[in-house]
Amino acid sequence: MCFYSRRMHFVCLACRAAWKKTPTSQDPVRCPQCRAELINAGADLAVPKRRDEAGWRALEAVLRAGLTFHGGCCGTGPGYRPRTPREVQERLALAGRTGMPVKKALAVVDPTLTDRYGAAARTPGRGTRTAWRATGVPQRSPKTA
Repeated sequence: MCFYSRRMHFVCLACRAAWKKTPTSQDPVRCPQCRAELINAGADLAVPKRRDEAGWRALEAVLRAGLTFHGGCCGTGPGYRPRTPREVQERLALAGRTGMPVKKALAVVDPTLTDRYGAAARTPGRGTRTAWRATGVPQRSPKTA
């Protein structure tokens, strides 16, 4: 049985604050401190502490790119999201190097692993057998098999 939280994190990037609220229809939710419009970040957001400047810079980059923390069915979660500015910079460099959209590049687990054309990133451990054999691992001969 799936459980979906009805309460979402609404984030104000200017105030470095987040509130859990039930989303209303069509009404823009405003920050109670600065009256700026809040961003619906989803239920699976781990909000950084207010004094964690690096965490808030990374969260701002992720939210400005259009990624949110809305989970999937049966607790699958939103997927990978960078937590530090360094991780954001690595993924932005991947986007610039390969031409990948920024939104997709920010969700890549490891920016150093790309396919041979450089257009699509892949997850670690999903290589081809030919690449594995090319690393110097001895192959079994048909006679000894």
